[in-house]
Amino acid sequence: MIKKQRTESEKEVRRVVFASLIGATIEWYDFFLYGVVAGIVFNQLYFPTTDPLVSTVLAYATFAVGFVARPLGGVVFGHFGDRIGRKQMLVLTILIMGVATVLIGLLPTYAQIGVAAPIALLILRIAQGIGIGGEWGGAVLMAYEFAPENKRGYYASIPQIGLALGLCLSSGVVALLSLLPNEAFMAWGWRVAFVGSIVLIVVGLYIRLKVTETPAFAAVKEEQEEVKIPFAEMIRKYPRNILLGMGARYIDGVFFNVFAVFSIVYLSKYANVERTTALVLVCLSAIVMVVSIPVFGKLSDHWGRPKTYAIGSLLLALVTFPAFMMMGSGNLLWIGLALVVPFGIIYAMCYGPEAALFSDLFDVKVRYTGISFVYQFSGIFASGITPIIATYLIDFGDGTPWLLAGYVVFAALVSMVSAMLIRPLDVPELAYQR
Repeated sequence: MIKKQRTESEKEVRRVVFASLIGATIEWYDFFLYGVVAGIVFNQLYFPTTDPLVSTVLAYATFAVGFVARPLGGVVFGHFGDRIGRKQMLVLTILIMGVATVLIGLLPTYAQIGVAAPIALLILRIAQGIGIGGEWGGAVLMAYEFAPENKRGYYASIPQIGLALGLCLSSGVVALLSLLPNEAFMAWGWRVAFVGSIVLIVVGLYIRLKVTETPAFAAVKEEQEEVKIPFAEMIRKYPRNILLGMGARYIDGVFFNVFAVFSIVYLSKYANVERTTALVLVCLSAIVMVVSIPVFGKLSDHWGRPKTYAIGSLLLALVTFPAFMMMGSGNLLWIGLALVVPFGIIYAMCYGPEAALFSDLFDVKVRYTGISFVYQFSGIFASGITPIIATYLIDFGDGTPWLLAGYVVFAALVSMVSAMLIRPLDVPELAYQR
């Protein structure tokens, strides 16, 4: 009888983790799709100027606005996720993100409706930011709070694969559409990628409506121990954990946006690599990451999450300068290795354990709010403004990447020290134990 119950509970964990993965993949596809096309489409169609640099910076500015909106989504959905439940919030976030993405694909250009076009694009990007701001925390918590304690790093890393799959889907779809003649791609091709996400949204909603609330939060509800204002409780009880979590998050946002987002513009503009080729290389790196993320998530259950994350940060600092040297070599094999090894493998050493690392910082009553705030608020400076910083550092260096590489190394060292200082909570979990 005990063996049967254990088997049923394992099936439930897998079902919940799969639902979290699918939902996260859809949300990240929608969110990253914007970043992939910002520097190659939106700069021309929604922010046309006589200076290509200004157009690109303006397009990336709206990309950054999505990250500014993410903390708002994290706090709002975190509040209700800690008060009402994780599941209901995840249904709302996928709807908000999906509707905003489809509307971007239907949005008239600057040439058609003038200044209303970039304003509407900005509003829709804010909606995307709010959606993903509430999505990430809920998705990883569903996996983390259903998992056995000794496997939380592994199970919480699986929704993290959604980032790699979403990136691969977004860059792969745009790469495929880029095979169209440039006029067709700019006129309607890029829109297919946005409007087509409606299919993913329907699938995601169907799957998410079938999962149950996490046992940890269900126990809080049963005991009527919900915190009245989770955000205030989080600030009061965990200021040190918040700061260290945001410090650890720094390299995640910087490295991802340099190697997955800005690299497409850098390779096509400064390394004479075709845009489609650059997109395919990023997609290949993401495919490799699908395997490496759970590997390092599982490793963190044995090594400890702070240690695994700190080592990953240090390795990212060490490989950044060699990676940029290889990107500038002109050799396609070296360029591919410069993306696949640092981004597809080493980066996953940080991103894989990250969800469980942040979840370990807070007790269940404020955990949705806590991990959402740490991840999303730090994303403003770690992720949102990184493409803008990268654009200016490359331009200031007359096309050379060394200032940008130095910035990446600095972020990695800050994250390494922060991770080394983290002391996960040792609190009694309200979830059932296995």
